[in-house]
Amino acid sequence: MGGVFEGIYEGKMLKEISIKNFAIVNDLTLDFHSGLNVVTGETGAGKSIIVNAIELLVGGRASTDFVGTAAEEAHIVGIFDLDNTDILKKMDVPVDEYLIVRRVISRSGRSRVYLNDSPITLNKLIEIFQTIVDIHGQHEHQGLLNTSSQRRVLDEFGNLQELSDEVNQLFNRYRKLQEEIETIKARTRERAHRIDLLNFQIQEIDDAALAPEEKDELTKERSILMNLSKLRELTEGSIHLLREGDRAVLDLLGEVSRNMEEISRHDSSTEEIKRLLKEAEALVEEAFYLLRDFRERYDIDPQRIDFVEKRLALIERLEGKYGEGIETILRYRDEAAKELEELTGIEESLEGLEKEMKLLYEELNEKADMLSAKRRETAKIIEERMKELLRELAFQHPLFKVEIKDIPLSSSGKDHVEFLFSANPGQPPRPLNRVASGGELSRVMLALKSIFTDVDRVPVVIFDEIDAGVGGKTADSVGRRIKNLSRGHQVICITHLPQIAARADHHISISKRTDGASTAVVVRALDNKERVEELARMLSGSVTRASLEHAEELIKIKEQEVI
Repeated sequence: MGGVFEGIYEGKMLKEISIKNFAIVNDLTLDFHSGLNVVTGETGAGKSIIVNAIELLVGGRASTDFVGTAAEEAHIVGIFDLDNTDILKKMDVPVDEYLIVRRVISRSGRSRVYLNDSPITLNKLIEIFQTIVDIHGQHEHQGLLNTSSQRRVLDEFGNLQELSDEVNQLFNRYRKLQEEIETIKARTRERAHRIDLLNFQIQEIDDAALAPEEKDELTKERSILMNLSKLRELTEGSIHLLREGDRAVLDLLGEVSRNMEEISRHDSSTEEIKRLLKEAEALVEEAFYLLRDFRERYDIDPQRIDFVEKRLALIERLEGKYGEGIETILRYRDEAAKELEELTGIEESLEGLEKEMKLLYEELNEKADMLSAKRRETAKIIEERMKELLRELAFQHPLFKVEIKDIPLSSSGKDHVEFLFSANPGQPPRPLNRVASGGELSRVMLALKSIFTDVDRVPVVIFDEIDAGVGGKTADSVGRRIKNLSRGHQVICITHLPQIAARADHHISISKRTDGASTAVVVRALDNKERVEELARMLSGSVTRASLEHAEELIKIKEQEVI
């Protein structure tokens, strides 16, 4: 379509919806395009069924009433064109060129959901589409009814996102540090017991003054001491045999040597024998003196025996606690000393962490106060703009308030943000989700969407019943606002108002046909001629030459409109 509108939205959009055996719809496929998609038709033709079907695609509640009378299952398939698939990748959803959602509702009450042919839970479906589709009317799927979404758009509208992110990061750092300190404090008693135990164990091992080879040496010494009497007896006997007995070895060797001296006088070849005998005599005498020294070693010392026994008992007791072998005990001592140093370091670092947390809290509190003040400033601007827009949209005495209440400091700051609205004087403003009329709520949402059009991330906006109770100049204002909104979003609008339909980039007509036995819904994408005829019907209730001329003029005016 022509006109002076520029930059029609080309981002994320709903491209197609197929509906089968859903309420009075047997089988239809509906194409949507970028910009403003208008759906018109006579009352009762089934226009709201389209919205109900889309709502089910994005996570709405299913009902067996939706299943057609002649079928066991209702099938709804939606094809979305997404320019950013990050959210799908993050949630492990298979990514393709298009996002295809399929919802199957059985007469038994069972509901199944598929995303790109993979089963998915309803909660995951809702999580994905809460940032893609907003439906405004008598429906639950409206992102801006959520207070966290209201706070987010307020921050983005006021260019506070950077400050809000900073508060979020500071809070997360503060909480992490707080948890670390709480963990340290919670284990103080346990840690104190551990420090006492390690100190005792280290002192016990140090007091023992163990030497690496000590156990082996003491074991050998104990074996000797336990056999001391026998060893002394054997030593004494050996000394007696070598020198002190009647037939001592040294005496016998001396006698043999003297015999050999006598022999050598007659036979000189015995010199070698004489030499060996003298050498043997010398060696035996040396052994005698060594044995005599050994005899003194085997003197029984009760105190030494007691010392060795106690020392070995100490080593065995320490082995029972710290592991077998002196090297194992000493290694345990080194590891205990290292652990003790670490535990003592934790105690010393606690004071430093508490100082760091205090400074971090002061910075966090300062930034949160700054964010809170700027939010309140931004809230006043939003309230003023909403007041103007709501009057333009047929609210005579609107009261729109951005309520900001103090709450305990959190990752989003210290403010609870909630949008409140009252359409009637003397009536206190209430949260948006308590606005009774779907038409009223749709117009309030249109005003909000108009204000937040540059910061609202939800790309697909659907309006149902937005024209309830409005006409004339107000209807024209609603149409102009919706058209302007479609420059930054794909907008699908169910309407009775020619002032809205005349601004459509894509016009769909829905009608109902019956043959007396059954009823079918017929959907047509209108060409230029059909569009003029549909507008003529909407303007006067019937298609006449005058209403056709009026429709053509209305389309021409709206195409030349500058927003």
